[in-house]
Amino acid sequence: QLQLLESGGGLVQTGGSLRLSCAASGLTFTGYTMGWFRQGPGKKREFVAGVSRDGGQTDYADSAKGRFTIFRDNAKNAVYLQMDSLQPEDTAVYYCAADQFQGPIATESGWYDHWGQGTQVTVSS
Repeated sequence: QLQLLESGGGLVQTGGSLRLSCAASGLTFTGYTMGWFRQGPGKKREFVAGVSRDGGQTDYADSAKGRFTIFRDNAKNAVYLQMDSLQPEDTAVYYCAADQFQGPIATESGWYDHWGQGTQVTVSS
């Protein structure tokens, strides 16, 4: 059974850091582009970052560039999101997603086939 399980969320002060993890099971992990999305209160789900199947290419939303880093460990079937210099506007539920399309990193949620249950990140001011 395919499963994506996020962890690492929590409460952090402005300027702090968190590392999110997503453990994948039940799929051939190297066959999937992986992405992180988030959904803040009253907002639509939005793309945060994506990483190619081999980890060699990444893409970021403008809001994440320079502060967040996505990387994957294919030996561990895991993808991570290192988040630094967190701001209150980063408060959201963060979701891990897997895309089996063998093309560029997708930034639209509709391209992703599988989703985790989400992990809450709250940044206090």
